[in-house]
Amino acid sequence: MTRLRTLAPLCLAVAATTATAADGFIEKPSAHAARQTMDRLESIVKEKGMTVFARIDHAAGAASVGATLRPTEVLIFGNPKGGTPLMQCAQRVGIDLPLKALVWEDASGQAWLGYTDPVWLAARHGAGDCPVVPNIAKALSAFSEAATAR
Repeated sequence: MTRLRTLAPLCLAVAATTATAADGFIEKPSAHAARQTMDRLESIVKEKGMTVFARIDHAAGAASVGATLRPTEVLIFGNPKGGTPLMQCAQRVGIDLPLKALVWEDASGQAWLGYTDPVWLAARHGAGDCPVVPNIAKALSAFSEAATAR
């Protein structure tokens, strides 16, 4: 029974990470607060040579109109070395580029990092066999793991 109690949270964390991949959204719990998670992600993508186009603080936007929102930020980033070949496979994928990542805090205070699955994105635009997709997926997975890990 003790072993089951030890494994249950791990199984739930794995399920939470992959459960939404079928609808095109991958989310991962973070070991850090929301702002720190986003700071880490922004630093990582810059270190990897990507351009950060914008960092949007939805909670600050809410505050500007007298509303409250738990921490919620979007990072918009990319690199033409990955995006251009993907758009060459299916030009309309440009509507979903540059890449975006969302970091938010849920009602219990847990921070999450989520992004659109590049495999799902490519399939959505009829570019499921585009050779650059696995590389983009691998990079996003690595960036998100590094940003959320202890």
